Amino acid sequence: MKQSGDALFAKDASAPIGFASFRYTERGFKVQAVKVLPGEFYVDTDDTPIVTVLGSCVAVCLRDPAAQVGGMNHFLLPDGGDSGLASTAGRYGVNAMEMLINELVKRGAQRHRLEAKVFGGGHVMRNFTSLNVGQRNAEFTKEFLKTEAIRLLSEDLLDIYPRKVCFLPKSGRALVKKLAAADETLVMQEKQYQSQLVEKPVAGDIELF
Repeated sequence: MKQSGDALFAKDASAPIGFASFRYTERGFKVQAVKVLPGEFYVDTDDTPIVTVLGSCVAVCLRDPAAQVGGMNHFLLPDGGDSGLASTAGRYGVNAMEMLINELVKRGAQRHRLEAKVFGGGHVMRNFTSLNVGQRNAEFTKEFLKTEAIRLLSEDLLDIYPRKVCFLPKSGRALVKKLAAADETLVMQEKQYQSQLVEKPVAGDIELF
């Protein structure tokens, strides 16, 4: 366990790979929130706030209302293309979805009862129009949910704005705040992270987004 200011890193050795461990004090809540970074996910049975910040990335919030368990993931690309890395990390959409669903099932959820709220896919890298990362993420997410017969309750996708998302897994409540479109720091971090998906090994390269 490592603590820095009001941030707390509590890595559970028994937790699955990619399970978020960064906790911090989120203004407006009386309990610590969990920050979900790119390639990570988090699941809980109480209303611990799960928070992430999205540019072109997508976060999918899934919840079983009967079991009152829910969670969130955060991924940058829908698939690994020809990189061969997609089977080893939650950074890609297919694996991020399965990792999240598998953990929900372990906590008592049933796939046929899952409901979804999805966010992100903003066109924030406007100098990279040929990539259409946000559009690809949004399309992948909706197609995956349709194929898996997971009910989509609400969405806030595309547009040009980065988003800050907070999800309360027990109640299913989701809060979204659109950030300044010209957030150059966010855009630069996303570009750097996208490069790392190809240039660096899978393990140990997840950074703050």
